[in-house]
Amino acid sequence: MRQLASIQRIRKLEPILGADAILKASILGWEVVVKKGEFKEGDLCVYCEIDSLLPDQPAFAFLKPHKMRIRTIRLRGQISQGICFPLTVLPAKIELVEGKEVTEVLGVKKYEPPMPANLAGVAKGPFPSWIPKTDETRVQILQDRLNAFQGESCFITEKLDGSSATYYRRDGEFGVCSRNLELLPDPKNSLWKFAEDKQLAEKLATLDRDIALQGEIIGEGIQGNKYGIRGQTVYFFNAFDIDKYQYLNFGEFQDLLSTLGLASVPVLEKNYQLSNNISELVHLSIGKSVLKPVRREGLVIRPLNEQRDMEGRISFKVINPEFLLKYE
Repeated sequence: MRQLASIQRIRKLEPILGADAILKASILGWEVVVKKGEFKEGDLCVYCEIDSLLPDQPAFAFLKPHKMRIRTIRLRGQISQGICFPLTVLPAKIELVEGKEVTEVLGVKKYEPPMPANLAGVAKGPFPSWIPKTDETRVQILQDRLNAFQGESCFITEKLDGSSATYYRRDGEFGVCSRNLELLPDPKNSLWKFAEDKQLAEKLATLDRDIALQGEIIGEGIQGNKYGIRGQTVYFFNAFDIDKYQYLNFGEFQDLLSTLGLASVPVLEKNYQLSNNISELVHLSIGKSVLKPVRREGLVIRPLNEQRDMEGRISFKVINPEFLLKYE
């Protein structure tokens, strides 16, 4: 689960060219602008990630013009992702331990963009518990895992800016899901329309196992349609074997999409040796989309052969900061 607010250590403070009142702080893998003199290297602070919604309380009143949301910003040429508060914003008697999550303690919520009307549909129920959700972890909090898997052969795909779509067949039943819900059949719903147009129920029925396909729906009415798509379409990035409760390896996933006549998200690299340098990975994320010459949202990096550790699947996203500055 994503820690929106946590106690973290300021690893490094560096000057910002041409700025006298602010410094660049390194926290986990994030770069954050802080006031000069407010913190020292090695200090603990309360760090809130981007997309945190802070409560309307006096300590956070300065965020009201920004609707209490923490965004990616640029100050004096320095990109800043997140915000740091002194430990005094915490209630008394909180154990001050590096890494401790304080999201609920502070009443911090996650910003969720509104669901487009053409995707909302009518809920059949919650998202199925036997399919993992598609939310990827940001690379900035994964230094230890990057160190452990440095040099692993990976593939890199473009992260498209749309909305999550999941299609499954299990025990003879076909289902369609948005990010958080399973949806009842609805000819007006774009997720169901795509399934019908592509005959997904029939195609999944030809397979010798129960499979969930996960992808990103993009196009008209979705996130401003940055790619200029007419109508809507889905590009897939995951295939999940429901019975084995495991994802397909890259090669098998590509073969499956070819068999079903479905499109993959753009694959940018098929044999990337994983770097453990977060700044290098963020720089790699900056670029144009394969689909249209606009800023791409970022990258998703996974091993060619599925890997797991004690924390789960090795799979993460690297968001392009230039994308966030423009569109967020």
